[in-house]
Amino acid sequence: MVSRSIPNGLTIAGSDPSGGAGLQADIKTFSALGVYATNVITAVIAQNTRGVAAVEPVSVAMIRAQLDNLLDDVEIDAVKIGMVASRDVAETIAEALTRRRPRWIVLDPVMVAKSGDRLVDDDGLRAVREVLVPLADVITPNLPEAAALLGTDMPVTLADMAAMVGDLAALGAPYGLLKGGHLPLDRCPDLLWMPGGTRWLDAPRLPTHNLHGAGCALSSAIAAHLAHLAPPQSPQTEVEMAIDAAKRWLHRALEASERLDVGQGKGPPHHFHAWW
Repeated sequence: MVSRSIPNGLTIAGSDPSGGAGLQADIKTFSALGVYATNVITAVIAQNTRGVAAVEPVSVAMIRAQLDNLLDDVEIDAVKIGMVASRDVAETIAEALTRRRPRWIVLDPVMVAKSGDRLVDDDGLRAVREVLVPLADVITPNLPEAAALLGTDMPVTLADMAAMVGDLAALGAPYGLLKGGHLPLDRCPDLLWMPGGTRWLDAPRLPTHNLHGAGCALSSAIAAHLAHLAPPQSPQTEVEMAIDAAKRWLHRALEASERLDVGQGKGPPHHFHAWW
């Protein structure tokens, strides 16, 4: 049970110098939603709103040292895991979080940037599937990520999405949100799976290109809302409440993104739309 008035969140992710995705997006999201943000960096990425220029993974030893020193000192209520580039890193994260299990773990299986640049090699992909997905309470793949996890073609219809969910759930995460924004529709249909079944969550498609880091923001918003929740709610009720609230928050952040002027490519959501 969360005993503090301000819960603590942890993001384990790669960096983004432009501030729209990765570690920086997670910290902004936690902060905007009233969660104290801590972080462990897994990779230094040279990127901007137009694309990724270079990726330099942080050593496994340094990632382990970051995790051990942080978790020895700070009680974490919810964790968001983003970019993980190798099996060694995935196993190091899993070992640390298993020893000091937080109430909630949200995994965003980041593999491809919005620009289309691949961020994770084949071994890293297998590690995400085999090591981190079973560790997570909630996973939030988009359609390309879901196809990569399952080794299948990307869904192109709502029926394809629905058919994919059973195989995704079988990977081991009890809750998941399959994000359907890549479908060529006038809305963005997401499909939530949970032990009791599935539920469609639709949102209108907004006329904006400012989607840089939107997936990072959604997954960290889910973690933030979960960090604020404590029993006696049931886990399924808590997850549904957190996902509904996170989707509403991201929708408003995307609506407000035109107030920002960041870069010449795909801009970020406005994480602090309620504050600035």
